[in-house]
Amino acid sequence: MSKERFFRSIRLLAQCYQAFEQLSGTHVRSLGLTPSQFDIIATLGNTYGMTFKELGEKTLITKGTLTGVVDRLAEKGLVKRVLQSCDRRSSLVQLTSSGKREFERVFAPHAQHCRQAFSGYRAEDFDNLEHELA
Repeated sequence: MSKERFFRSIRLLAQCYQAFEQLSGTHVRSLGLTPSQFDIIATLGNTYGMTFKELGEKTLITKGTLTGVVDRLAEKGLVKRVLQSCDRRSSLVQLTSSGKREFERVFAPHAQHCRQAFSGYRAEDFDNLEHELA
C-alpha cells in the first residue's frame, strides 16, 4: 500500500469521526448538556452506578476531565457519589432522581437524531462497516 493511500484513508476516517462528533455535539448542546455530561448520563442510565474507574473505561472522557464533569453534574443535582460499604476508599457515581429524568429526557431523542445520519443503511451496510472497523 502506498503512503498516499494510507494517509487518504486515515484522513477520511478522521473526517467521518469529526462529522459525527459535530452532528452529535450540536444536538447534545441543544438539549442543554455538554458532550461529556451527556456521555456520563448516558453511560450511567439504567445502571445502579459505576466507580470512577468503570466510568472512565466506558466513556470517552479522560480521568482528569471526568472528576470535573462529575462535580458539575453533582452541582446540578443530576449525579451523586455514594461510598461503597465494601471499600470506603471507593465511591459509586449514580444518577439521582433528577438525573434519571434527564436520562429519559435526552437519551432516546439523541439516539434517534444520530440514527438519521444512517437512515439509508441496510443491515448488510452495518455488517460491512462493523467488519471493516473491527
